[in-house]
Amino acid sequence: MAETHQDKDFVEFVVKALVDNPSAVQTERTVDEMGVLITLKVDQKDLGQVIGRNGQTAKSIRTLLRVVGAKHQARVNLKIYEPEGSRGPRNSAPSEDTSAIDDLKL
Repeated sequence: MAETHQDKDFVEFVVKALVDNPSAVQTERTVDEMGVLITLKVDQKDLGQVIGRNGQTAKSIRTLLRVVGAKHQARVNLKIYEPEGSRGPRNSAPSEDTSAIDDLKL
């Protein structure tokens, strides 16, 4: 009898509905002492759609995934795989207060 993993199937279903390239969606399910970890890989062009503005889409998927896990008495977490260099620098604006630091230099 094949074991079904509703948490993994749920993530795949939701993410495939969100992205432009559903055939590139891959999930991997691992279980350890901390619970279940679903690792999600999507086409790099679809990362923004999965993460959403300010991470809201990813946060919502994680919330729903916890509910699915709770139904089966399991702690389920989602990790979204981001290839190296896929994200631009965050908060890259230079600090306006550098003159105060320069004044302290003797």
